[in-house]
Amino acid sequence: MDTSTIVWIIIGIVVVIAIIVIVVMATNRRRKEARIEAGRNRAADLRQSAAETDAAARQREAEAARTAAAAKQADADAAQARLESERLARESADRHSAATDLRAEADDRLRKADTLDPDVDTDDTTHRDDRAPDVRRDDVRRDEVRGDAVRRDDDRLT
Repeated sequence: MDTSTIVWIIIGIVVVIAIIVIVVMATNRRRKEARIEAGRNRAADLRQSAAETDAAARQREAEAARTAAAAKQADADAAQARLESERLARESADRHSAATDLRAEADDRLRKADTLDPDVDTDDTTHRDDRAPDVRRDDVRRDEVRGDAVRRDDDRLT
């Protein structure tokens, strides 16, 4: 083989090697660009996921704040109910005391009426306080003003 053939073979081999190197470099560049693009896509997906998670976290925080506000309102309502209950208890005690005072006054008047009424035996050992609490305590009552001889309260109910 002569030198020119060897030179042409060497040039051919160099050209083939250069083409292979160019193809490999182009392929590596595409792979690198594909990896970079995949990284960008992955980063975008992670950002989207983070944004959705952040929105969910804000929504849960808002729900927690609403629940805390509802709990505070329930506490305030309970405190108001306690105050109202205490007020009603005081009012009930006052009314009970007033009723007891009125009952005592009515009993005093009845005792005074008994002492003034000649038909009532005040020497009896049973007092009005020992009888039923109704003002009309007798089953049989004489109503001389109206002219009735004897009237039974049970007769009125029938």
